[in-house]
Amino acid sequence: MSGMRVPEYRTAIGQDSHRFVSEQDTGRPLMLAGVLIPDAPGLLGNSDADVVLHAVTNAVSGITGVNILGEVSDRMCLEGGISDSAAYLAEALRHMGGFRPVHLSVSVEAARPRLAPHIDKMKARLAGLLSLDPDRIGLTATTGEGLTDFGRGLGIQVFCVLTAVSDSPDEG
Repeated sequence: MSGMRVPEYRTAIGQDSHRFVSEQDTGRPLMLAGVLIPDAPGLLGNSDADVVLHAVTNAVSGITGVNILGEVSDRMCLEGGISDSAAYLAEALRHMGGFRPVHLSVSVEAARPRLAPHIDKMKARLAGLLSLDPDRIGLTATTGEGLTDFGRGLGIQVFCVLTAVSDSPDEG
């Protein structure tokens, strides 16, 4: 079928994990998906250590082939003073070319804090950052039955799958 335009889809996995700060370090807030989670310890990292946004940024890098977390984010954070992980995601999205996100699925493994009361707010923030409707985002949380350090309360681990489609599909 010459001349028929077929959209190109790409799918990528993102992952990140961070340990909680020490119990004595009560001044670091916990940010997840760009949302402040009250009454919970923060995560260790140079930036705000938003493990959800870091996983999503890594998924975008999987779509584009341009790694942001590492050298680019370190330069933004350590030299530019930018610690908001939403800025790293925005930088990753700049490299999407003709692709745009169409679906995101996020799985958070943590024994603490309880995330159910925050999921809708987290989905809304992710939707805004990715220019998606919130119903195009799945976000689940599990304790993993305590089988890992994350399930035992030592930190938070996130996996996500991002699907993107080309705005300018190639000729088929």
